Amino acid sequence: MEELPLVSVIMPAYNSAAYIADAIQSVLQQTHLNWELLIIDDASEDLTISVVNKFQLADPRIQLFQNKSNLGAGVSRNVGIKAAQGAYIAFLDADDLWLPKKLETQLQFMKSHNLAMTFSSYYLVDESGQELPKKVQALPVLYYKKLLKSNYVGNLTGIYSVGKLGKIYSPTLRKRQDWALWLTILKKIESTKGISEPLAKYRIRENSISNNKTALLKYNFLIYSEFLKYNKLKSLLRMGVFLKEHFFVKKKQVVSK
Repeated sequence: MEELPLVSVIMPAYNSAAYIADAIQSVLQQTHLNWELLIIDDASEDLTISVVNKFQLADPRIQLFQNKSNLGAGVSRNVGIKAAQGAYIAFLDADDLWLPKKLETQLQFMKSHNLAMTFSSYYLVDESGQELPKKVQALPVLYYKKLLKSNYVGNLTGIYSVGKLGKIYSPTLRKRQDWALWLTILKKIESTKGISEPLAKYRIRENSISNNKTALLKYNFLIYSEFLKYNKLKSLLRMGVFLKEHFFVKKKQVVSK
């Protein structure tokens, strides 16, 4: 019988005591059993660590790392990536959820299509976890040039092969570093395939920065100017393309369930 590959699940957490138990449970419920969950606490001031400790005592596959100061999700993910032992690396934020067959479905899909990375559609839920009547539909094929216009990879669904790509790290930007990671990968492989079936649930939180589109414009610009090293004029032009893509094209991926 073929041995199941180890998947390293990277979970940054900051003041996530209200949600992280559900996120961890969604990993524990995976039909693919060979995983390790690396939780990186980013100097939380609530009971996040206490919640994690209870799970860690019950399951040795769960590991906790603690930042001495708040460094951001990108740095925290890199701590997890560095420690990861898996043949695959996947990401799940502490307030999001996976469906039970998430890992099994993606690994089979990657094997059958010989892919180095993939992603999937996902459902939207409100802050309390109640499902909304909408989902974000994954593109069937994603090219680097398309990803350059806007981020089409839901980070909670993304997974990549360490064997094919090596370890790919995030830049140290406070936000949008997940987009930068997938840009790095797509630049290497040029294109990949998305899974139409929703495999995760993204929690929309009222006061989160990711839900504040105006605040995120700054970080989108930094992807072009700091991460991709475009000059100011080119970065501004790319921002124009981004805004057009975001408001007139990408919103078509949000569809009714």
